[in-house]
Amino acid sequence: MSDEQARRVQAQFGASAAAYVTSPLHAAGEDLDRLLAWGAARRADRVLDVATGGGHTALAFASIGCRVVACDLTEPMLAAARAHTRARGAGNIEFVAGDADALPFRDESFDVVTCRTAAHHFGDVAAAVRQMHRVLRPGGSLLLQDILGHDDAEANAFILEIEKRRDPSHVRSYRAAQWKAFLRAAGLTVIEDSVVWKLREWNEWTGRMRMTAEARGELEDFVRRAPDRCRAAFDFRLTRDAVVSFNDRQILIRADRD
Repeated sequence: MSDEQARRVQAQFGASAAAYVTSPLHAAGEDLDRLLAWGAARRADRVLDVATGGGHTALAFASIGCRVVACDLTEPMLAAARAHTRARGAGNIEFVAGDADALPFRDESFDVVTCRTAAHHFGDVAAAVRQMHRVLRPGGSLLLQDILGHDDAEANAFILEIEKRRDPSHVRSYRAAQWKAFLRAAGLTVIEDSVVWKLREWNEWTGRMRMTAEARGELEDFVRRAPDRCRAAFDFRLTRDAVVSFNDRQILIRADRD
């Protein structure tokens, strides 16, 4: 990750660490259940959680007896995740500071690598995927989840503008075909994939990134001015006075190292 992008990520998430620990969308859901089921079926012993955030994925895998290493670029986020998981009684999680595209681990160190709802912050996704492949043992699995880019160019540009205004460290979201190309180029074979919808409650979603009232008002104006078809693509719910919520699609992929 470039120094500039690293600074953006650290600025955004260092101050928001506590909010990600308490975020219900990150703590649980069909998406996390699916990743956990894939990992459990692989009988994983040693798991790496890349860009662990609030530590929810690491905690879930620790709960089924895996030895987990939780890695994140942002030290305050690591500290918050450590406190959260230890308060929940998880003693089998190790916390390590590191960048997704320069993972500080030996080759073939892990049975499973997870990366959940983080890759849209990576400046070089292809490099990060190559690193995840490198640290997987042969036969191991990468369990990936991220916001799914929209196939319609106008709708995709609309949601990208919203994401970047809310979080300047957001880079982009990729379509399913792009993800599969990244994985294939790194030497990973897609075994399973699916798409789930995640409901974003507007006040919680914007508040988690500490948007000012002025910035949120300008963003809501942008949403209201957008073509109906763009709002409909993400099921935006609006009242006369407020933006209530929207949905985004998340892709989940299990890809194995040969």
